[in-house]
This record gives sequence, structure tokens and C-alpha cells, in this order.
Amino acid sequence: MKELTEIRINGTDIHLQDNLVRSSILPEKTSELNRNVIFKGNTVVEGPVFANRIEVRQGPLEIQGAVFTQNELYVATDAAGEITFRKCVGSANSVVSRGDKARLMFLADINAKSVVLTNAFVAGSIYADDITLDNCVVIGGVFASQDADIRSSMVGTFNAPSVRLSGINYLLLPSAFSVEPVNATPDTCLYNLSLADLGALYKELPQAEDSGKIRIDLNVDELLSTLADEEMTKVLRSYTVIGKVLAADLVNTDKFQNHFLLTAAALGPQLLKSYDIGRDRHGKTATVTVEKIRDFLFAILHGKTEVRTMSGSFNISDITGR
Repeated sequence: MKELTEIRINGTDIHLQDNLVRSSILPEKTSELNRNVIFKGNTVVEGPVFANRIEVRQGPLEIQGAVFTQNELYVATDAAGEITFRKCVGSANSVVSRGDKARLMFLADINAKSVVLTNAFVAGSIYADDITLDNCVVIGGVFASQDADIRSSMVGTFNAPSVRLSGINYLLLPSAFSVEPVNATPDTCLYNLSLADLGALYKELPQAEDSGKIRIDLNVDELLSTLADEEMTKVLRSYTVIGKVLAADLVNTDKFQNHFLLTAAALGPQLLKSYDIGRDRHGKTATVTVEKIRDFLFAILHGKTEVRTMSGSFNISDITGR
């Protein structure tokens, strides 16, 4: 990486390649509000970036400050390499990445009118009118004010008026919500990982017997709630494991270390030191980094790491104490 000594300006565009930018990229006069920034690879920006449009044509790229575009943040379909946004990303219009070659990571929230992501890891939540995810992992929530289309992805939860699911999907939190019934293809599977032993899986150790993934039947495991005020009444549908796992309180979920792993992923850029969660199967310290958590969760999503299925059965003596 070399110091940025010259910025080549082509019309209103700034092209960056093989550069280290130690300052922000912000407009200093009105004429620069419509300026586009194009990243062509091997670039680090240590400050925030504001542009009319941001285009990422190639990685690696790391932007350490917040990002905002008036029009679009676009990652080219053929872009490859590590592309990392360490703080919040916002757009008055859209955030789009349809390629599957890059290792795309958003380490904080995304807020835009429309979000379309493929093969992306989001450590925060996504807020938009319309959200489309394909082969993605989102630690937080997928919150769409209109439509959410989730395909073969893992999310913390979702909440949208209209939700479409396809492929094999996972929830990290106990419940998810929609207004209309979830529209799912016949081969769709939705699993909940809130009682999976993620800590053991991360360390490649045997999973606890009272742990596992739970399949959610979208037709059966749906709870209706009526929300009303003086002006309107609204029906909210929740898809939850609460009604299926009656003995959830009997499970010591703290030992699974799920909360620690997910929090470490969400707070990765803010952590002041490295942490570990004990010894792995080789007797070595299992360190926790955002990159390792990302690879671990994608391994579950792709079936490379198998999560045992929770039976949901229990002994009545566990409740009565006899």
C-alpha cells in the first residue's frame, strides 16, 4: 500500500487504486455534492466517505469511516477480494451487490431505501423499504417497511409486512415477524439456532445433548397477535420456537456461548482486545474474531458444519423434581 500522492479526477469522478487515504472523502463545496467515487482495488480509506455514487469495481477495499451516498452504493458483479465497511453505511436510494466472488463485510448497520445483497456478511441490522438477500449472514435483524425476500440466508430475525422465503434459511433469535403470511416455495426450510450449541461448534467440540436446531413449520408455528390503538387495529404474525420447546427454561443456554459469539461479531470493530472462548478440540485457544465468526456461520449455512437436530423431549421429573 502506498501513500495517496495524487487523485486523478475525471469529470466529477474520483478514481482510487493502490492508495491509502488518511483523511475523509467529503465535499468541501456545493459543486462536489454530485461527485462520484470509484474504487478500483487495493485501497484503504481511514475516514468517512460521502458521494453521489460509490462504485466498487475491485477489492481489496477497506473503508474505516461511515459511508453515505445520495444515489447508490454499487459493488460490481465481477468484483473480488476482501471488501469491508467498518462503520454504518447509508444511502438515500440503494445499496446493491449481486456478485458472489467478493468477501463482502458490513460491520455495522445498513440503512437505505433498497438493499440487494449476495454473499454478504452484515454484523449489524438492515433497515430499508425493500430488502433482498441471497446467501447472506445478518447477525442483527432484517427490517423492511415493505418487502423482504430472503433466499438461503441466515439472519437474526426479520420483520416486514411481506416476507418471501426460499431455500434453507436460519434464524439466530427465537422469533421473527410479518404482517401477511410468509410466502415460501415448497422446498423452503426455516431452522432456528437459538438453542444450538454454537460455542461447541465454533471450537469443533461435541455438541451438548440438550442443544440443536429446531425446524419451524411456517403453517403450524405461526402465532397471531392483534395490536390496536384508538385509530387502527393490526394483526402481526410471529414465527417462533416458544410454542415448540416447552422445556426451554430447563436448558442452560449460557454454556452454549451463543450470546458471546453474536455480540463479538456485532461489536467487532469496537472491541479493544482479542477474546477467546476456551480450548478447541486440538487443545489450542479458540480466539474470536469477526472474520472467524463470519467463516463459521457461513460453514453452517452451506452445510459444511452440521448442527444437530434438537428433539425437544424432556423428562417430566426435570419439572416436578421427583
